[in-house]
Amino acid sequence: MSLAAAGWVAAASAQTPVAVVLNSAGDSVSLIDTRAYKEISRTRVGREPHHLMPTPDNKSLIVASVQSNDLVFLDPVTGEFQKRITKISDPYQLGFSPDRKWFVTASLALDRVDIYSADDYKLVKRLPVPKGPSHLVFSKDNRHVFVTLQHTNEVAIIDYIAQTVKSVAPIGKTPAGIWISPDDRYLFVGLLGADHVAVFDWRKGEVTKKIVTAPGAHNFWPMGDGRRLLVTNRVANSVSIIDMNTQSVIETFPVPGGPDCMELTADGKELWVTSRWIAKVTVIDMDTKKIKAQIPVGRSPHGIYIHKHVASN
Repeated sequence: MSLAAAGWVAAASAQTPVAVVLNSAGDSVSLIDTRAYKEISRTRVGREPHHLMPTPDNKSLIVASVQSNDLVFLDPVTGEFQKRITKISDPYQLGFSPDRKWFVTASLALDRVDIYSADDYKLVKRLPVPKGPSHLVFSKDNRHVFVTLQHTNEVAIIDYIAQTVKSVAPIGKTPAGIWISPDDRYLFVGLLGADHVAVFDWRKGEVTKKIVTAPGAHNFWPMGDGRRLLVTNRVANSVSIIDMNTQSVIETFPVPGGPDCMELTADGKELWVTSRWIAKVTVIDMDTKKIKAQIPVGRSPHGIYIHKHVASN
């Protein structure tokens, strides 16, 4: 049964700013009132939703479900259902190229990176890669996408214009989240199986530095100034702030429950983090670095989105 047929109802109004949270083990989406710090609704969305992102025009929020092989489009402000696109195979992670022409997914379970046309989501090319393609990020030259390979401890460099895997390079134990420096020179790779972020010069194909954060360095979000980068340390139950210019840690503060994905509110005052092991979302006051609220959601909360947030680029 489709979401529309099942009577998908978002309990938010246009006046209620919401956070959208994906409960991967619960096959559901939670909507949270970001003022009251309370879950408004929880609705089935697809099987194993992990990651989400807005469309380039910000008119939709895409939720990708790996086991149901589909994309569900929600209103990014209210969380209301818009449409579903099927036959998107194992879309674990997703992203649009800088020129908005290509839509790329990493298929973690199927060891592939798929390239789609962004205007109609039609498959253009399937590229086999080594095991465990996980997170991805695009270069600013509008040609390359970089994909972490969790099960082979590598990073794949893909030329999506030529539609080929350009190279694969060793990076460190269990690479997960990946980010690119503002000058397009370095990749920052969170090593879930280690205690640091690897700095990778992708043109030279070598790790140039290890930024020690804490065990389980996992995923990233920028702080909006082109310099500071947040990284969750999932094993250590903390978040670190990295200076991308000096390639060093500025600060580390506790965030409980296996911190995973993050959103930083547009004013920079609150950090919203999915605490994956305890089925909650943790809100951090960024002035004090203390917990402001913890909101129960569904099982294994993973991706999170707030419409008025610090942008990823």
